[in-house]
Amino acid sequence: MKIGVPKEIKNHEYRVGLTPESVAEITKNNHEVFIQKDAGLGIGFFNEAYQKAGATILNTPQELYDISELIVKVKEPFQKNFNILATNILFLLICI
Repeated sequence: MKIGVPKEIKNHEYRVGLTPESVAEITKNNHEVFIQKDAGLGIGFFNEAYQKAGATILNTPQELYDISELIVKVKEPFQKNFNILATNILFLLICI
């Protein structure tokens, strides 16, 4: 499965859907993970840590949504993102 993790866009939302450790576990089980550039920066998870864990870093949300089959987010998608969402994407919202 191709799993995408976008950068959260809500004001003051610094959490991210997956940690580098969870990416390592997912990729170990033969899934692909795509992280939007700087998605974890607000809580100290750098792009390099995600790459080391096996993720591919993508620059834009459009790239992420185009390639992913499952999106892992902390917050619900905003209406301004609806135009880039494919109809075949599943969402997994992490509610903490």
